[in-house]
Amino acid sequence: MDRISKLPVGIIETILCLLPIQEAARTSILSKEWRYHWIKIPKLVFIEDQFQVSTDRAELSVSNKPSKRRKMAKRSKFFHAICQVLLIHEGPIHEFTLEMQVDNSCVDIDHILLHLSKKNTVKMLKLELDDMYDGYRLPFSFFSFRQVTEMYLYDCTLFHDPSSYEFPCLTTLYLRRISTYDKTLIRLLSSCPSLKRLSLHSDGATIVGCGGSTIVDLFECLPLIEYLSVRLYTVECFKPERLPKELPTALVHLKCLRMKFFCFSHKHGLPFLVPLIRSSPNLEKLQLVMEDIDWPDEEDLGSFKLEDYSDIMFEHLNELEIIHFGDTENELDFVKLVLAKSPVLRKVRINPHRCIDEDEAAEILKNLLCDSTPCASHVVEISVGKF
Repeated sequence: MDRISKLPVGIIETILCLLPIQEAARTSILSKEWRYHWIKIPKLVFIEDQFQVSTDRAELSVSNKPSKRRKMAKRSKFFHAICQVLLIHEGPIHEFTLEMQVDNSCVDIDHILLHLSKKNTVKMLKLELDDMYDGYRLPFSFFSFRQVTEMYLYDCTLFHDPSSYEFPCLTTLYLRRISTYDKTLIRLLSSCPSLKRLSLHSDGATIVGCGGSTIVDLFECLPLIEYLSVRLYTVECFKPERLPKELPTALVHLKCLRMKFFCFSHKHGLPFLVPLIRSSPNLEKLQLVMEDIDWPDEEDLGSFKLEDYSDIMFEHLNELEIIHFGDTENELDFVKLVLAKSPVLRKVRINPHRCIDEDEAAEILKNLLCDSTPCASHVVEISVGKF
């Protein structure tokens, strides 16, 4: 223990940051030197499922109560523990994570965010709030995190925002099941002038497209974007009937494009994907996670063919990955198109759908490796299998 106590303060803080917050707090009893180390750690992680309550007599009496009351008692202690840590904490808080299930009562979270916003030191904010109702409504204090560089929001609602705000330092934004208006989302993205990484995992079920915004409006907010992960169904929130052949402003910095729930047979599939490819001249990696169902509904079927997009090029693409590959004609033709139009391609990874057996996977690989399949790159490696 003496050796550890003599370590530099920065290393001790790093060690404590790797521990659950309750375990970090328990190090205060090790010695006088360790009594106040844990209250200075810059990374705070609070996960409700990992929160442990004591088993004294008071707790035993609570454990005999119905499960709902027992859950409420535990949550009350959870919030009390967070508030106690925040009150005695010294120094800056650079990273803050809160993972829990929320209900209609979110005042405690509002107070926590207000406290953090006043410190104005948080660089990474993660709110993973599993909501059984309508989502946690972000308070106005949320817009005061001007120092934040990374933000991860799950199951939150954003139907109100100030007339003027900005996240000048934000470079990474992850949005999952965010309920908001299309105009409010675009306003949020426009307030992040340094944004380089965006994961937008929300769709028409949560983004209300009442503002008349288009896909062009969405991507005009992302001039510096380098990594983009988006769902196919996100397009339904932005007037998909007005999809352009190419974006007016090129995404010259985009290096990695990941599209989830993709389907070549969907009426918005290729019309959404191809404009992004055409507008991303420096794209290096393309990942498609295919829709894990047989076919879209009849009203969602499209009549577009890959021949309609034979003009696209992948000048800088070096990696293609397709997950849940279904061995449909369109999927196979797309891989062949990429092989023919990618002069620096190095790796093609195909993860077959669970219904495709090893023999069928081997046949797919054989088809792609045959001499009749044009290939612009002489160094590409093609693999088909589970990974």
